[in-house]
Amino acid sequence: MYCDFFGFSEKPFTITPNPHFIYLSGNHREAFARLLYGVDSHAGFIAMTGEVGTGKTTVLRTLLTQLDPEKYRSALIFNHCLSGEQLLACICREFGVTSDERDCFGYLDALNLFLLDQHAAGRTVVLVVDEAQNMTPDALEQVRMISNLETVHNKLIQIILAGQPELDDVLSRHDLRQLNQRITIRCRLTPMNKLDTSDYIRHRLKVSGCRIPGLFASGAVKRIYRFSQGIPRLINIVCEQALVLAWTQESSTVTTAIATRVISEAQPSPDRRGVWQRIHGWLWAAR
Repeated sequence: MYCDFFGFSEKPFTITPNPHFIYLSGNHREAFARLLYGVDSHAGFIAMTGEVGTGKTTVLRTLLTQLDPEKYRSALIFNHCLSGEQLLACICREFGVTSDERDCFGYLDALNLFLLDQHAAGRTVVLVVDEAQNMTPDALEQVRMISNLETVHNKLIQIILAGQPELDDVLSRHDLRQLNQRITIRCRLTPMNKLDTSDYIRHRLKVSGCRIPGLFASGAVKRIYRFSQGIPRLINIVCEQALVLAWTQESSTVTTAIATRVISEAQPSPDRRGVWQRIHGWLWAAR
């Protein structure tokens, strides 16, 4: 489509989490540093929260790609309301652990042996559970049981729970207070400010091989920021549509007028409800 027209090697504003495009704003950099510190210091439990579209999954994938496979074993689980036993089975499968007894006790025993072997080999095991706000109490209890696997000096597994702000409400439940008290590091992703939004757009264009200076006019960037409020996923959606419109108009610049038109079509007015519903569909599908 527009890639040849603008000279891109790949689309710059896809909403698929891609560490290749990672841009760390001040807040994202702080969260990333906390995650890395927690893993390296064997903190045990780490929680990261953030609104839909703020880049949680991208940060997590970037973290995992930077862990040396010679020193770390890692797994990323996307929680889909699994039961406790299903979650344990999924974790064992991701780590390549087999159990003769296919129940909670069997999975925990097999996982414990695996963790002891990795510890003896000098490797740190990292488990990341995304969309953790949807976890059942049964599954969260199994996560707490996994955290009990430890030596005298260290936790045998580092667990990162990532999710939307509702995760804090879930962990605040009285019956989950034991788990909540074990979380030693917490971080929250927030939307980007105006300067970071501008740098974010330029960064993604550069990674995609853009050679056109000022492809997005300053007025267009301001309009995009006001609409998106600094949420990366919304920025990507608007920028993608703006590039498509600029391409169809054979314009080498995403002007303020182009950005305004794309954004106006995304407003929830009666005659544009179809566009708005489509955007919300994209957001829901990418959660």
